[in-house]
Amino acid sequence: MKKILFLITALLSGFAFSQVVFTPGIRAGANFSHFSNSESFNYYYYEELPNAAQPYLDYKTKTDFYIGFLGNIRLAKFYALQPEINYSRQGAKLDTNVNNWNGKTLSVSYLGMQLINKFYFNQFNIHVGPTLEFVVEKKNFEPQNEIDLGITAGLGYDITPNFGIEARVKKGFIPVDSYNSNHWNVVFQTGLYYTFNMKK
Repeated sequence: MKKILFLITALLSGFAFSQVVFTPGIRAGANFSHFSNSESFNYYYYEELPNAAQPYLDYKTKTDFYIGFLGNIRLAKFYALQPEINYSRQGAKLDTNVNNWNGKTLSVSYLGMQLINKFYFNQFNIHVGPTLEFVVEKKNFEPQNEIDLGITAGLGYDITPNFGIEARVKKGFIPVDSYNSNHWNVVFQTGLYYTFNMKK
């Protein structure tokens, strides 16, 4: 027990006496988004139209962009807390034989807040955290909900102390579309980030 208490005290002391460094920055890049799950229409179709082709609907990848601001709070050599505010254009493209929907692009843009935990391993970093986003723009469909709550995880690499590249995956937990069943946002992001040196 004494050894455990000593270890906890040592860790807390390391955080307390380490120099906390705050660096603001920007991030931007490409979004590759879609809605989860494809659709099949079996619940009434064969009874009403037994000789017709079975309809289907699949959500394909839509390419767009994201841009945002970050505040990196370096609490230790190996850890930083990074709040972010991001504008993210998401959605999906329809692949279907239903009416004239094929090829239609469903667009939904969000203004979101992320709280990213970054763990550093030399120039590499792993980041994970929750995200809360609010719909600010939509086109060709009405989202099921005006907010999205999700989880973000990814990898980064510091090319210089101020400039780096990153790749992330975001999975939403609140349905964005419920045409026949629930569908959630899935977004892969790849881009760049830059942090500004603050005067001491």
